[in-house]
Amino acid sequence: MGHFDARSATGVRCKMQNTNGKSDFADDPPRNSFRGKAPRPPVFETKEEEREWIKFRLAQALRIFGNRGYDEGVAGHITVRDPIRPDCFWVNPFGLHFRLIQPSDLLLVDHAGNILDEESGQKDGPFRLLNIAAFMIHSSIHAARPDVMCAAHSHSTYGKAFSALGKMLDPISQDACAFFEDHALYTQYNGVVLDELEGQAITAAIGSKKAAILQNHGLLVATSSIEATVHFYIAMERACQVQLLADTAAKASGTHTVHINSAQARETGKLVGKQSSGWFSGNMEFMVLEREENVKFRSQSVALK
Repeated sequence: MGHFDARSATGVRCKMQNTNGKSDFADDPPRNSFRGKAPRPPVFETKEEEREWIKFRLAQALRIFGNRGYDEGVAGHITVRDPIRPDCFWVNPFGLHFRLIQPSDLLLVDHAGNILDEESGQKDGPFRLLNIAAFMIHSSIHAARPDVMCAAHSHSTYGKAFSALGKMLDPISQDACAFFEDHALYTQYNGVVLDELEGQAITAAIGSKKAAILQNHGLLVATSSIEATVHFYIAMERACQVQLLADTAAKASGTHTVHINSAQARETGKLVGKQSSGWFSGNMEFMVLEREENVKFRSQSVALK
């Protein structure tokens, strides 16, 4: 089997495996969505190597959010489950802009809300603050959903605007079908999430789905990879924008927005909304960032073996 093999600047060695021509990962039913070999998520030799990788990747994800304007002051957070301590997660610090975040800035937090600076190798500094809202929402999700590696919540413009309507996304485009029957609506707004019970209520609302609209608040996405979470957050934000535009145009013209029928939306969602599709699409966002920043995880250029 072919693979990418590279060594990082920190000495971490990983393999970017390729599929054997199938269109999807092993946990998904094969579909003929393309031909040829497709990349797969990296496989690591040690958990320590994997930890270094996810910290690098999480910092990248936060900068991608910042570049897209998903920041709103101190609001917004992305978390990733730690491979060494699965009962802990990495999160961006409170008070540091998305666009500035580097791996060394990230906090390792346990489910009691303790910042584990000693274990993570970090030191106290001006940005070693934990956002309590981030902890209340994300700790509950990570505890209840062992399938979730990465969760993201922010107050991005169109998601926030759409959330004020108190409704779910309609299947009005192929892209919106990614969320058909796979997102929830949390209708209770009780202020800034500073209570454990509120975090648990949000977790209960999202259930086993990959996304939720938090009414009068914003969007929440939780998936099995950093890349899929980034992709589906971007896709959901755009779906909110498109529906706002389409519904407004339809109302102005005295018509209605046409919905894809449920059966077709469901089948389309099985392809465009699955975890492997999210990873594959989200991976491109990281490729763009690496080209723009000229900063990669590995010190050597990747060579196809």
